[in-house]
Amino acid sequence: MWLTCSSIGRKFVMALTGACLVLFVTFHCLMNGVALFWPAGYNAVCEFLGANWYALVASAGLALLFIIHIIYATWLTLQNRRARGADRYAIAGAAPGVEWSSKNMLVLGIVILAFLVVHLIQFWARMQLAEIIGQEYVYNGVEVHPANGMAFIDIAFSCWLTPVIYIIGFIALWFHMNHGFWSMMQTVGWNGDIWMPRIKKIACWWTSIVVALFIIQAVVFTVRANSSCSASDCAVESVEVVEIVAE
Repeated sequence: MWLTCSSIGRKFVMALTGACLVLFVTFHCLMNGVALFWPAGYNAVCEFLGANWYALVASAGLALLFIIHIIYATWLTLQNRRARGADRYAIAGAAPGVEWSSKNMLVLGIVILAFLVVHLIQFWARMQLAEIIGQEYVYNGVEVHPANGMAFIDIAFSCWLTPVIYIIGFIALWFHMNHGFWSMMQTVGWNGDIWMPRIKKIACWWTSIVVALFIIQAVVFTVRANSSCSASDCAVESVEVVEIVAE
């Protein structure tokens, strides 16, 4: 099958899964924006995206996209290194037109993956997974409802390490997504002298806006979690909001 047996096919799979992940990251950024201005609405979205069948199907599909993207990225990287052999170090150092992110996509991907693991532990494991197994997360002796997204934001960002880890992850995401955005367009044939500079500008603007919003959200969440009330107090107060939404 050409999707697995040829280099072009593998690059196409990378482009397709990458495009889907770019759209998901953009959606996630917009969803987090709801938490900034409408906490009750954010909890309502969390309730809608709980352990319902459609949310589980979407989560499984998203996980499959990530896995395929990671496998093919590793596959292509190893293939390129075998093809270049010992000369790859000299080539990388003597290629001024090659972007830094292009030469370090795998490393950037590993940083993003590590950040993703932390994010899943702080949110998915305590929300959707907790709802699936029927065991609510307990924080300082208080049970937090799986759909209580605002409480989990306060709990996560009450720790000073969270914004540090997230901002490092966002910076890696900027480099990875910026290069991947125009690279996937190049893979499908949009690599002409006229369109490629335009696509690179669109990639830079799109990625910069999304990552800037993520960083702003992380800063605001951190300030709120450490100033307005303690994480445990917020967890208790917002339980009532979730119960009202559920009704």
